[in-house]
Amino acid sequence: MEDTNTSGRPQVSVLMPARDAAATIEEALGSVLADAALALEVLVVDDGSRDATKRLADRVASRDPRVRVLGSRGRGIVAALETARAAARAPWLARMDADDVCVPARFGPQLTLLRDEPRLAVIGSRATLLGDVDEGMRRYVAWQNQLVTPEQHRAQLFVESPLCHPGVMMRARALDEIGGYREGDFPEDYDLWLRLDARGWAIAKVPMIGVRWRRHAGQATFADPRYGRDRFEAIKTPHLAARVRDVAGARPLYVWGAGRAGKSMARALEAHALSPEGFIDIDPRKREARGRPVRPPAALPRDAFVLIAVAARGARDQVRARLAGEGRVEGRDHLAVR
Repeated sequence: MEDTNTSGRPQVSVLMPARDAAATIEEALGSVLADAALALEVLVVDDGSRDATKRLADRVASRDPRVRVLGSRGRGIVAALETARAAARAPWLARMDADDVCVPARFGPQLTLLRDEPRLAVIGSRATLLGDVDEGMRRYVAWQNQLVTPEQHRAQLFVESPLCHPGVMMRARALDEIGGYREGDFPEDYDLWLRLDARGWAIAKVPMIGVRWRRHAGQATFADPRYGRDRFEAIKTPHLAARVRDVAGARPLYVWGAGRAGKSMARALEAHALSPEGFIDIDPRKREARGRPVRPPAALPRDAFVLIAVAARGARDQVRARLAGEGRVEGRDHLAVR
């Protein structure tokens, strides 16, 4: 049985790493504990804080037995998450960060979907933004929020990480199967989604706002090189190459976009023994890219498998719409990768 609530066992374990979060941790914990519909445990892992984070978390725990405070000695978010995962008693694992705000009604719908769909490993939620937010981040969250179904997540998995990490609930058994979070020079959440997908697990979202996602200067997302675009590209490329081989078979491979994004993607795939036969671009001045011909859209072969790698705002969706209008099916005949 994956889901039971006998003998006081929690239904959901909430994993909350925390470092120097004294200004926000009480609000974050309060927002999680406000959900009284489920039996929760909240595992706060103090990751070497130099401020009052642990003291404040201990104070909340003294008032509410659902909170347990652990430590990971400043070893980073992966160690903190794995510390929490090892201590979790529930078959369902929810994520929350110590500087975000949880919508209390989020957990019930997520748990219902995970129970009802055995192939699902992760259920995300839509997010709103708090704090220092630039236009690029707003566009990214708007893109995330439009992905709801497993099919939408799988089709666009290689564009960017499709989930707001502190807004997800996960099947503990699925994480056990792939060995949990991995330490490395890459974004730990995107790596997890890619590995789950590669093992045949599905990802989806509940179509509701589940978390208010705080952005501020100094966060690892902004400062840590593991979260740079080059690391996202490096971690996804082997998974992308495997997907292309599986889906495209012997069909000719084309990259739509002969600019920097397209050439960068082609170069990355070449390192995995995949070379496009050519590029597609609307700019008639482009004749060759990486030693391959650049053709106009009308010259795209009918049997081609297409990777969409375009950087201009709105261009990706325009290309997807054009290919769909030609009867080409996303996931089967083309994938967006930028």
